[in-house]
Amino acid sequence: MAMKTGDAFVPKQLSEHLKESLPDVYVDDLLITLKYFIDEEEPHLWIEEHEVCMRCEHKPCLYFCPVGVYTLGSDGKIQVAYQSCVECGSCRIGCPYTNIGWVLPRGGFGVAYKFG
Repeated sequence: MAMKTGDAFVPKQLSEHLKESLPDVYVDDLLITLKYFIDEEEPHLWIEEHEVCMRCEHKPCLYFCPVGVYTLGSDGKIQVAYQSCVECGSCRIGCPYTNIGWVLPRGGFGVAYKFG
């Protein structure tokens, strides 16, 4: 798989209008309202090829996940703690090499969101 280059990791500044229109959201306050039903037999997230991650210079997966599912192991490999995933889908678009496998958890497992 070819490695991408360019300005993919250059941070973009939000306009003042957009900054003012965004609500104050504290992720920790939202996360405590979730219920998790963990499937220990079939993970719904995985790294496709660890070699691709090893060559990735910036490793954005360590930063874009709102609950910190991805961590760097002592062996240099990306570790996936899929049990804490909130199924937001950021990893589906955040990895510049599309090296993260993602499927919905099988029936009865995953996050139970509280509506209302």
